[in-house]
Amino acid sequence: MAEDDEIKEYRWETGYEKTWEEIQEDDAGLIASSIHDIIQKAKRKRQEAKKKGSRLGMMRHIYIILDCSDAMSMPDLKPTRFINAVRMLQLFVEEFFDQNPISQLGIILLKNKRAEKVADLAGNYKNHIKIFQNLTKASLTGEPSIQNGLDLALQTLKMIPAHASREVLMVLGSLTTCDPGDIEETIQSLKQENVRCSVISLSAETRIMRHLTLETSGIYSAILDETHFKDQLFQHIEPLQATNSQECSLIKMGFPHGVVQDASSKKDQSMMSLCMCHLESNSDKRNLSIIGYFCPQCQAKYCELPVECVVCGLTLVLAPHLARSYHHLFPILNFIEVPNQHQSTHCFACQKQFQESDKHLYKCPKCEKHYCNDCDMFIHDTLHTCIGCSSVPQRPQMNHYDNNRIFKNVIL
Repeated sequence: MAEDDEIKEYRWETGYEKTWEEIQEDDAGLIASSIHDIIQKAKRKRQEAKKKGSRLGMMRHIYIILDCSDAMSMPDLKPTRFINAVRMLQLFVEEFFDQNPISQLGIILLKNKRAEKVADLAGNYKNHIKIFQNLTKASLTGEPSIQNGLDLALQTLKMIPAHASREVLMVLGSLTTCDPGDIEETIQSLKQENVRCSVISLSAETRIMRHLTLETSGIYSAILDETHFKDQLFQHIEPLQATNSQECSLIKMGFPHGVVQDASSKKDQSMMSLCMCHLESNSDKRNLSIIGYFCPQCQAKYCELPVECVVCGLTLVLAPHLARSYHHLFPILNFIEVPNQHQSTHCFACQKQFQESDKHLYKCPKCEKHYCNDCDMFIHDTLHTCIGCSSVPQRPQMNHYDNNRIFKNVIL
């Protein structure tokens, strides 16, 4: 009994293991996180690699393949690999649809040597988040079958139009796979159909996963800790450069307005209708409503946008959705890193006073305003607009013809 008591440990006793390996002292004697510095440098390298005006796959169709095998029950990521991955994916889905509102996402699970599709390709992030929340109670059994998961995703992605981006993101914790056939044939099929496969390993690097990402022009990464996991996962939010085989074509879209069906009285329910979003749903949300968006082509009703009309196939979006996708094509210029030689006393964005410990500042090449490190990352990752350039009006007014011409270029 005494030996068993010594082996068992509480979760709160093992929550912070080897924390001294992640911290170090800077020149001023302050404790700073070395992992945080590595992540910040990696983000800046990715920002510098962006090319303005490059062709990107804006309409993304991506499947998330999540490992649900026994290996995901390991406690190296607290509390377990699976629960930690599910929480990260919830944040990823919300941020993904915020930055890519005209894209679609699906979910596939791997366990017991089988692949199960729990969410089809759709553009409603709320449904995907609910699915991930329900997955926390799922059982982790058996081994994964990577070939079955890729084949299941390929069945749907090969039907996607050639102008759209086809992607697969795998989050794996197992070092083994049990496949029914030769996985090399599946990899060549993915390469032929222009499906870009990326892998995030929660354990270690494997040769077959590295080979998969190299053949399909994807990204492979093995995480160090939870912070590094989030950084590697969130780098897939921004669209990658389009391949040479990806076609360019005009896309027909509808821009419906929110309409309130006016019923004369509470007794008159003739104007109330059921939206197409929840027509086949088994949830309690199958209620009649008077508010919705109507397809301009077939007059089908939907409660949320963006969505692809199930009746006529028309893509329904709002103008802000295109505006949020537009900044990927023309990112703002990278700020110049300059030494802190009392060039400015406060950050132009947050008005934080610069300290002597701040060795470097970041200056916009256009407005020449100085920013701190946090504001620089926030402007490039979230805001996508320089605060100094926006506060100084310097653009001439355009006539009606110029505005129409610019809007047409954005659509194209």
